[in-house]
Amino acid sequence: MTDDAVLAWLLDPRASDPAIRWQVRRDLLDRPEEVWVDERAQIAITGWGARLLELEDEDGQWAGGSYAPADYDWDGSESGQPWTATAHTLTQLREFGLVAPERTRRMVELIGANGRWDHDGQRYWDGEVEPCINGQLVANGSYFGVDVAPVVERLVGEALEDGGWNCEAENGSVRSSFHSTINVLEGLLEFERAAGGTPASVAARHEGEEYLLARSLFRRLSTGEPADRRMLALIHPSRWYYHVLRALDYFRAAGLHDGRAPDLRLAEAVEHVRSRRLEDGRWPVDWVPPGRSWFGVDDGEDQPSRWITLQALRVLRWWDA
Repeated sequence: MTDDAVLAWLLDPRASDPAIRWQVRRDLLDRPEEVWVDERAQIAITGWGARLLELEDEDGQWAGGSYAPADYDWDGSESGQPWTATAHTLTQLREFGLVAPERTRRMVELIGANGRWDHDGQRYWDGEVEPCINGQLVANGSYFGVDVAPVVERLVGEALEDGGWNCEAENGSVRSSFHSTINVLEGLLEFERAAGGTPASVAARHEGEEYLLARSLFRRLSTGEPADRRMLALIHPSRWYYHVLRALDYFRAAGLHDGRAPDLRLAEAVEHVRSRRLEDGRWPVDWVPPGRSWFGVDDGEDQPSRWITLQALRVLRWWDA
């Protein structure tokens, strides 16, 4: 495929989705908002976003639970982690770019009234104990207009000495996790976009970025070896998993928000993503986190992915510019 053919594939009205198409017009074609605003509004009406909204429970939640479905068996007998509950569904709706003020206002209020965390019954928008989960909550809450400042303050106070975060800190870990850190960084950035952030949250975000940059996004600081080969895979949906394309897409968004040029320490990760481009100009999805989900948005592992291709193209466009 030529570049024009790849764009046509991404924009195909018969096979693509509004969640993809509006972002292609904004991020790859530089079209002004009046060109893509109506398509973005379609997310609530048709396609993936509408399907998720139709699955919402009467009490505002999904699958009857906050992080896990109400019927989830915690004995570990189910294959893979389920992804149908409220937290994961909200993350997908945010990533799609859902804009439906009246609909989401009602959703937020119902979740606040009825949602309780599996950990200890905490009210949903108050957060729970794991920074990874709270990072996603801050991102989703900020995007959908919730005041999550108290959760942000908690996350800022939970940053470890090396600059990142780790969900195992409550169990004594003093070293940060790539997975926890990217979830918190995405939350802090969304909080800044929505509410301006605080001096402490901005500083914490920049220190968390330095944690990843010092490791070239995927290497151990101690040995220089890859921390986990799966970090080099192209994963979608990302869920809570860290991978270099997710990190690069974050740094692109953060760089545009801050008005900063790309950091040269991203170069190795960028070239890895570039090297994974298929001969036809698209990118595949390498791995889909296993577990119960509402529906898939790709054609399966090792197949070209519109979502991965969109992310990769906008990262490379930002970097090469």
